[in-house]
Amino acid sequence: IEYHEHALEISRDIGHRRGQGNALGALGIAYKDLGQLRNAIEHYEHALEIAREIGDRRSEGAHLGNLGIAYAVLGEVRRAIEYFEVARDIARDIGDRRGEGIWLTDLGVAYKNLGDPARARDLWQQALRIVEDIEDPTAQRVRALLAALKGSDAEVGTE
Repeated sequence: IEYHEHALEISRDIGHRRGQGNALGALGIAYKDLGQLRNAIEHYEHALEIAREIGDRRSEGAHLGNLGIAYAVLGEVRRAIEYFEVARDIARDIGDRRGEGIWLTDLGVAYKNLGDPARARDLWQQALRIVEDIEDPTAQRVRALLAALKGSDAEVGTE
């Protein structure tokens, strides 16, 4: 955290907006990892403002997705979905296939947590096609999510 705060200070001193946004985003991740979700959200929101101000769509999508993750952890799943959907749309718009796969996966998790396994499956299948196509290692995670869902379907079918 100290390192990122120092980077933020330097970026502010020299007027480097992209550096400020990157440092704020990194601080948000650090605070999320420490369980300080409200603090993380505050940093992500400031980073998002800067990304939009400078027209950095990739960072905008990343910060929106990180906001979605934070709200999902807080149990605000519907709010998380809103952020994930916009992050996914930005990834599609800019041709960021890896980002699209990540946000589709997270959307699937959110829908599963809302009790909609069919929607989760659909989103994970979309994500898997993308991450397999680009040979991204997250494909393993998506396959595991689909397998776990299939396993829970089998359990439901045996009741």
